[in-house]
Order: sequence, then C-alpha cells, then structure tokens
Amino acid sequence: MCARRSPTPMPPENLLDKTAAADDPGEPVADITTCYRHPRRETYVRCARCDRPVCPDCMKEAAVGFHCPECLREGSRTVRQARTVFGGRVVTNTFATYALIALNVVAYLVELVYPSVVDRFDSLGIALLGPDGQYYVADGGAYPGFEPVGIAYGEWDRLITSAFLHLQPTDGGFGILHILLNMYWLWVLGRILEERLGHARLVAVYLVSALGGSVLGFLISPDQGAVGASGAIFGLAACYFVITRRLHEHPIDRNRLIVMFVLWLVLSAGFTSWEGHLGGLLAGGAVAVGLAYAPQHRRVAAHVATTTAMTVLLLGLVVLKSLQLTGSI
Repeated sequence: MCARRSPTPMPPENLLDKTAAADDPGEPVADITTCYRHPRRETYVRCARCDRPVCPDCMKEAAVGFHCPECLREGSRTVRQARTVFGGRVVTNTFATYALIALNVVAYLVELVYPSVVDRFDSLGIALLGPDGQYYVADGGAYPGFEPVGIAYGEWDRLITSAFLHLQPTDGGFGILHILLNMYWLWVLGRILEERLGHARLVAVYLVSALGGSVLGFLISPDQGAVGASGAIFGLAACYFVITRRLHEHPIDRNRLIVMFVLWLVLSAGFTSWEGHLGGLLAGGAVAVGLAYAPQHRRVAAHVATTTAMTVLLLGLVVLKSLQLTGSI
C-alpha cells in the first residue's frame, strides 16, 4: 500500500532571508595588482606613460610620476645627445687623450726592450738593408744581398708608427726628455681640445697631423729616418690656435703658444726633424680650419670631407714621391 506524501510546507519568510544571505557571496573581492616584471610583488603604482604596474625596483622617477624601464629606454632614444660647438659629443672624461699617451708610453717601453723596433718602424723613406743588418743609402742600383726598404717600397706603416716612437735615453742630447716633453704637451693640449671637439675629432686631428709630419719628412729628406710625436703635437698646437680663435676663448694664450712652437721649430731645425714639425703644424691647422668653420647644417659631412681630403692629399704625395724615388716615373 502506497503512502501518500504531502507537499513540504513553505519555510517561513525569515528563514528564506537567512538562507539567501548565506548563499550570496557579497561584493567581489578586488584583484591584487602585481608588477608586470615581478608577478609576486604587489604594487599600486603605475607607469605614467603605458599604465603598467611597477614595483619599487622597476619604477624610475620622471618629471611626472614614474616610468617603467621600457618606457625609459624608449624615451632615451628620442632625446638628442648634447653636442659641443663643433658637433662632437660632450665629454666628461678625456680618455682619448690618455689613450694616446698610453700608446706612446707602451711603444717606448717596447723599444727599450727591443731597440731594433726603432729601425723597423721609424719614418725612413728609402734605404738598402744589408746582410749585416745595417742600413745603407739607396742610389737606385740593385745589389745582391741588399734589400730595398722604406716608405718608397711600400712600408707605409712607417708614416704612423714613427709618431709613437721616441729617442731612447742614450740617444742624442734629449734622451728621455724627448718623450716627456711630447707627452706633457699632449696632456695639456689634448684635454682642452677633446673637451671642445670630442673624442673622435681629437684622434683624427692627432693622426692627420702625425701623417702630415711624416709625409713632409719623406718628401724633403727621404733618406733620413725620424721618430717622435712632435709632428702630431705641432698639429694640436695649430688646432688649438684655430679653435680658440673661433670660440674667442683661450685657456692658454694662443698667440704666445703658437709663437713659442714656431720659435722652437726654427731654433731646433739643426738637430731635430723640422720637416716633421712643419708638416704636422700645417696639416693640423688645415684640418682645424675645416672643423671650426664648417657650415652648421652640414657639419658632420664637412668634417669627414676635410679629414678625408687631407689624408688623400698626403697619401697622394707619398705615391708620387715613391714613384720618383724608385724610378717608376
């Protein structure tokens, strides 16, 4: 016999209210914001540019609010780098000057240990290397056992390497004063010019001046080898004169400086390579004029063109002189 089931009576209204309240989860809990680079770090700061959340390690203070690392890098790409009057980057450390000094000092130490380096890398234009290792004057003839050497025979590296070598302590009347005086003036003039020209332009002036000194020595006295950074230093002195005249400033009196260098060129002509001094002075001055008076809207192109043109001119003179010395023309 089946029993009849009566429908369940409705619960009281107050019980329904309590049941509903128990089932209702209430307002949703807000999500915890974490750094987009460090998901485990809670943060309430957002990037002012991209609105990404950033933690204290990632936030970079900006003019307004904070920036994330990506926005900071992106902004740095669009900021123009500070430039000097002549287009070079503003330098806070004149490391190019110190690097040139270091190269000269290292080369000097090498030649003290291996004196034969001087004969191989000085600015000798043309000579014959005998079987005894001695150098002899080349008169255009061919002699068995004698090897033609020098710039005229393709050893163009001598044009630059000679500018990093100096007299040894036992050579001549200068000895170690040779490198000390050159490095002193490189330290004085190099730092001033590097601050106004930038790293690359200073090195360009130095090397072109050194090249100019070696080339003039090769043109006038090809059978005489010379060493020393004097040509480059004279070029820096000429550059200093032009640059400070253009800027209307002179940390060192430019007129006295250039007069002193010219006087030394004349007075020391009997026992130094005056050709190297004069060549460096002219080459450095010519490049400096191109750097100082280039049109502002085409400054970089003008600087490159000036340096390149001077280098090509000097090397062209070397080619012509070499052809003449070797009897090719």
